[in-house]
Amino acid sequence: MTKRLETVATMACMKTLLMIFNCVFWVFGILILYIGIWMRIHLRDLSAEGSKAILLGVASLGAILTLSTMLACCCTTRGHPALLYLYGAFLAVIAIMELGAGASIYACLSNLNETFDQNMNETMSLYGENKKKTDDINIIQSTLACCGNRGYTDWLKMYPPREIPQSCCKVTAESCDVTNTNDIYTQGCYTRVLDFINNNFSMIAGLGVGVASFPFIGVLLACCLASNINKANYEQVA
Repeated sequence: MTKRLETVATMACMKTLLMIFNCVFWVFGILILYIGIWMRIHLRDLSAEGSKAILLGVASLGAILTLSTMLACCCTTRGHPALLYLYGAFLAVIAIMELGAGASIYACLSNLNETFDQNMNETMSLYGENKKKTDDINIIQSTLACCGNRGYTDWLKMYPPREIPQSCCKVTAESCDVTNTNDIYTQGCYTRVLDFINNNFSMIAGLGVGVASFPFIGVLLACCLASNINKANYEQVA
């Protein structure tokens, strides 16, 4: 009797931990979905073809994670061992996919930098002539706190020279003087992105490994819970 109570208590603990994991994983899926959609919308004109597919894949992965964790909560509460093992296998596949995606992004990093540089220059040349391109540049400059491609002087070097956009202002638009470097961002967007990647590469790589390893916690919890449920059923029959 005592042994059965211990099994039931362990099973309840595992079920609680797996539900907590499902909730955290659901929030993680929502976050990936949001990042993928945001980058797909705002950076699609400044990305290479390969990176566009990666951004779409990120958004799709977020949607899959969100849906699967909602279904996983049902599996956890019902306590069906076969479904729990299936969920564990799915999480293992997700972890492998995340590791593969991380390796692909690392391999394409130099190509993405070159393409961003080229597409940024092309988009800047259409500033004020194409509304979509204009909005894209304004969003990128205001979001990344940058101005131009390699620097704010890129706008002045264009033919014909362009006035520095208001989106380069780091103060309010009413008090911003675009000819005063104290009122505007001076660092270029390409330079800012490149510096961020180079300065934070170790942290990004570590975070990527951590994120890719996180689903394995769910694999362990799902398999342990399924094993304990089978054990409890066996003890009940015995």
